[in-house]
Amino acid sequence: MGIKDCDILISGGGVAGLTAAAAFGAAGFRLVLTDPSPPVTDAADASADLRTTAFLQPAQQVLQEAGLWQRLGPHATPLQVMAIQDLSGTGPAPRHAFNASDISERPFGWNLQNWLLRREIVAHLADFPDVDFRPGVSTRQVLARDDAARITLSDGTSVAAQLVIAADGRGSQLREAAGIGVRKWRYGQKALAFAATHPIPHENVSTEIHRAGGPFTLVPLPDHDGRPTSAVVWMERGPVALRLAALPEHDFNAAMSERSGHLLGPLSLATRRSIWPIISQIADRFTDARLALIAEAAHVVPPIGAQGLNMSLADIEALLRASYVAPLGSPEMLRRYQRARYMEVHARVLGVDALNRASMSGSASIQRIRAEATRALHQIAPIRRTAMRLGMGHGRVGLRPRCANS
Repeated sequence: MGIKDCDILISGGGVAGLTAAAAFGAAGFRLVLTDPSPPVTDAADASADLRTTAFLQPAQQVLQEAGLWQRLGPHATPLQVMAIQDLSGTGPAPRHAFNASDISERPFGWNLQNWLLRREIVAHLADFPDVDFRPGVSTRQVLARDDAARITLSDGTSVAAQLVIAADGRGSQLREAAGIGVRKWRYGQKALAFAATHPIPHENVSTEIHRAGGPFTLVPLPDHDGRPTSAVVWMERGPVALRLAALPEHDFNAAMSERSGHLLGPLSLATRRSIWPIISQIADRFTDARLALIAEAAHVVPPIGAQGLNMSLADIEALLRASYVAPLGSPEMLRRYQRARYMEVHARVLGVDALNRASMSGSASIQRIRAEATRALHQIAPIRRTAMRLGMGHGRVGLRPRCANS
C-alpha cells in the first residue's frame, strides 16, 4: 500500500483537533485527521461529552477565520456578565458581578455544548476536499526524517507529512513516544458536569459560587423544554463527588439547589451526570522533531475561568502563524511556536492552580483572603478592567489565513 503525502497529520479528533483541522484547512493546507473513536455528535448518546465550552472574545475571531463561527454562532449563548459569590462564610454573601460592557461592546464570550461543537465542526470539515478525516483510525508510529515525518496508522496505511500535530489528549501517546515528560498537579478532586433547569432566568450571567471543595459554576445555555437552563460544573473532593454522582435524582436536585445557594431557584437535572478527574499538567516542552503538541497534549487546567479550550485555540493560532514565516515542520517553525506559547501557558497553568487551591481550601483565613480579594477586584475599576482583559486573553490577533501553497 502506498504512502499518502500531505502537509499535516493531526492526531486526535476532540474539539481542539477538529478546530485545528478547520483552521489549517481554511489556510489551504492538505491534511489527514485521525481519531481512534468516531466523534459523538448527539446528546442522547450514552458517551456524549456533556461538558460545555465558553469561547472568550479572542476565540471568536479564531473561529470566524477558520470558517466555523457561521455554524456555531446560532447555537451559542452569550455570556454578558460573569459573577462570583462566596458562600464559605456565615454572614451575608455578596455577589460580585463583572459586566463585559465595562471593556467591550461584545459579551465576554459564548457558551456551547461540546457534543454540538463536534457535530458542527465535523459537518464543516466535509466541505474541505483536502481534509481527510479518518474516524476510528489511530496513529501508531511516527518516524521523523529531515524531509518529512513518516506515520503509520492503525488501518495499515502510511502518511508522509511535513508536520505532525498531537491533539491526542492529556495521556498523549505521541508526546510519550517523543520522550517528552510532564509536570502534574493532583488535587484529589473531581468535577460533575451536567445541565440543569431552573425557574429564574439566568439573563446570560455566568456565576461561580465558592465554598470549600471547589467552585460550583452555572453557565447559561438555551432554554430546555421551555425552561431556563444552565450548564453546571460542580467541583468537589473525590469521595464527595462520587457520592453525589450516585445520589437518586430527587436527592441530587436538592443537594445541588442547596449548593447553588438557591440563586436561580430549585435546580432540576436536565441531562445525565458525567464525572471527570481534575488535574493540572504541563509538558516539559511543546515540540519535538516534526511534532507540535497542542491542547491537553501540552497543558491541562481545572475548569476555572474558561481557560482550557481558549488556551488550546491560542496554540492553534500561534502554530499557524509560525507556518507563515518558516517552512512547515522545520526546526525554526517549531522554535517559534515554543517561544510563542510555553511561558504564557506556564504562567496560566500556575495561576489557575493557585485559584483552584484557594477555592478548595476550608481554612477560614484563606476564605477571608479570597473574599477580600474578590471584593477589591470588583470595586477598584482600573484593576477590575485589567483583570477582565487578562482573563479573556486579549492582546492576541487572529489567524490571518492564507493559502499554504501560494
